Amino acid sequence: MTLPCLDNGVPFPAACQALKEPDGLLAFGGDLSTTRLLQAYRLGIFPWYSSEQPVLWWSPSQRMVLQCAQFRISRNLVKLLKRIARDERQPDAQVVVTTDVAFEEVMRACAAPRGTQSGTWITDEMIAAYTALHHLGYAHSIEVRVNGQLMGGLYGICIGRMFYGESMFSHSSNTSKIALAWLVRFLQKQDVAWIDCQQDTPHLASMGARPVPRAAFLRQVAQAVAQPGFDWPAGQLLADGIIVHPM
Repeated sequence: MTLPCLDNGVPFPAACQALKEPDGLLAFGGDLSTTRLLQAYRLGIFPWYSSEQPVLWWSPSQRMVLQCAQFRISRNLVKLLKRIARDERQPDAQVVVTTDVAFEEVMRACAAPRGTQSGTWITDEMIAAYTALHHLGYAHSIEVRVNGQLMGGLYGICIGRMFYGESMFSHSSNTSKIALAWLVRFLQKQDVAWIDCQQDTPHLASMGARPVPRAAFLRQVAQAVAQPGFDWPAGQLLADGIIVHPM
């Protein structure tokens, strides 16, 4: 099978046409315009490539998904989250969670090399493209500050009632898990049932994410993106899923 090239406005092929090896590779080329990206996500497709490659588009045969109702954390983390929630309204709270306050900063933190990594798929081109989506109200971030310093967070895309997680980072123990926990509670209040996690990782699996067949994932996406969106203002995100002090 010849891999389709999306240059010159060529539309996406059906996701079911993705290669079996490497699993999910669907097409290459095109651009990261807001129009192209939104179309991709609505079709269950995402870009993932390194700086020396053309844009590569993917739709894996098994999609890692976190159903918000299945989110799981350890007992120790439950205790930590309760302590954070107890103090979060205090002016001197040690840990404060916000949303959409530092989107590009979160992306750049996610892009930083980790461990033995020599590079990142979150290139400057990606940062510019997703920041443009952020300004249009489609891309969002969760920030976790400890004593005023950004120590963890995540970002992703929201269309209708579907959230697509892109990446997370942690500079201090559990801060990415705190960000995810607060995001799940917020999304549940907005009737968002699924978070697309894209790739199967032990970290996500430990918190309840599970792979689902592509066909089931695409059915859920089609239903969720057809629903109306909801307000997502910047501000402090509380443990009960409420945003206060909008900015």
